[in-house]
Amino acid sequence: MTYSWICTRRTALILGACLAMAPLTSTPSHAAAKIQHLVSPGGIEAWFVQDSTVPLIAMEYAFVGGAAQDPADKPGVGNLVADLLDEGSGDLDSKTFHERLDRRAIELSFSASRDYFRGSLRMLKDTRDEAFDLLRMSLTSPHFDNADVERIRSQIISNLQSDTSNPSALAGRKFLEMAFGDHPYGRPSEGSLESVPKINVADLKDYVRRVLAKDTLKVAVVGDVDADTLGKLLDHTFGSLPAKASLTPVPDIEVAKPPQRALIPLDVPQTVVTFGGPGIKRHDPNFMAAYVVNHILGGAGLSSRLYREVREKRGLAYSVYESLVWMEHSALFVGNTGTRSDRAGETVEAINKEVRRIAEEGPTQKELDEAKSYLKGSQMLALDTSSKLASAMLQYQLDRLPIDYIEKRNAIVDAVTLDDAKAAAKRLWGQGLLTVIVGRTPQAAAEPVAATPPPTAN
Repeated sequence: MTYSWICTRRTALILGACLAMAPLTSTPSHAAAKIQHLVSPGGIEAWFVQDSTVPLIAMEYAFVGGAAQDPADKPGVGNLVADLLDEGSGDLDSKTFHERLDRRAIELSFSASRDYFRGSLRMLKDTRDEAFDLLRMSLTSPHFDNADVERIRSQIISNLQSDTSNPSALAGRKFLEMAFGDHPYGRPSEGSLESVPKINVADLKDYVRRVLAKDTLKVAVVGDVDADTLGKLLDHTFGSLPAKASLTPVPDIEVAKPPQRALIPLDVPQTVVTFGGPGIKRHDPNFMAAYVVNHILGGAGLSSRLYREVREKRGLAYSVYESLVWMEHSALFVGNTGTRSDRAGETVEAINKEVRRIAEEGPTQKELDEAKSYLKGSQMLALDTSSKLASAMLQYQLDRLPIDYIEKRNAIVDAVTLDDAKAAAKRLWGQGLLTVIVGRTPQAAAEPVAATPPPTAN
C-alpha cells in the first residue's frame, strides 16, 4: 500500500498512500522476458527489460535518503525539493521547461518517501534523448529561483492549512507521532505550517548535494531501447552526479507497543479511524506468512475479514482496509475506515474483536488456500504497463531482493503453511492496536442535531 504520510507529492492522497510500496503481486504477462542486469560504460547499474511491443520507455529510479534526511527542525525539505526540480533548470526557466515536457509528451516527476528520493520518467522512443537530457538538467542544475520557491511553498502551505480540518490527514499524522515519537519517521514528510515557511534555498541546495549521488542510485527501465543505447543515456543523465552521498544516519526503531488510543475532536459528520501496530520487516523469515495472512484480515478487498465484519454484517462503514508497510528502519501494519460519528465506538470494537480473533485462532485452511491462490494468480495481471513493471523492479532492488525474484515468488507464497500463518497472525496482532479516532466526541455524537423549525406562513 501507499500512504501519503510515507510518500508525498503535490497530487498525493491522504492515507491512500504514495508509503510507494510496490505490490508483491507483480509481473505483467507481456513482460515475461528475463530482467537484465545492465552496467553502463560509466558504471551506472540498472535492471532492464527490453520490450518493443510499443514505442515507449519507462524509467523509475531512487536515491537513498527521502524525508528521513530532512533537518529535524525543518521537515518538508525533501518534499519541497521534489516539487521544485522540474521548475526550471539548466538554461530553461520554469515555463520553458514545462513547455518542453508538454510539447514532447514527456512525463517527469519526483517524490520523497520516508527512505528514498524517487523519480519517474516516461517518454516515446523518438523523444528519449530530449527526455533524458531534461532529467539530467533537473538533477544537476535546478534553479530554485525565489519566485518558483515561493509559488510552490504557498501551494504546500495551502494544502497543510486544508489538512487542519481533514480528518484523514489529522489521523495519519497523529498515528505516526504515536508510532514513532521524535524519530524521523514520526515527522510529517510534507512538513508543517511551522516548518515549511522556515525552509530556505540553502536548505534545498544542501539536500540535493547530500542526497542525489551515484553510490545509492537504483534504476529500473522497461521499454523500446537496446542495452548499448540505454547505457549511454544513463551515463549522460546520472554520470555527473556526486560519487558519494553524505547522509545523516537514521537509527532503527520499534513501533510503539499497543494498545494505545488517541481521540482528536473535530466537528465533522464522519469519524475517521486509523489503526495499526508493529509490523514485520521485509527480510524477516516470516514476512511472506505475514503478507498472506494480512491479505486475509484486511487486504483482500470485499472478501477480507474486516470488510465482512465491519461493512457486510454491521453496515458500519463503506470500506475498511489494512496493509503491511515496511521501511528501511522499521515496519508496521496500518488500517483505516470512516463511519458515522454515533457509531464510531461500535466500529472500533468490531475491528478490535476481529483482530483479537485472528490473533488467537489464526486463519482457516480454506482462507489460507484461497489467499495463496489469489496472490499467485494475480501475479500475471497486476502490472500491465511498462511503468508499473519498472516501478516493481525498482522496489525489488530497494528491498534487496534477487533479480530473479519474480520467478521465485509463487513458490515462496506456496511454501506458507497454516502453522506459519497462525504464528504470523499472533505476532502481528496479539498485542492489540494503536488507534487514532478523529471526529466528534462521544457526547457530541450522541446529541441529536436540532431540527430547523418550519418557516412561518405569511
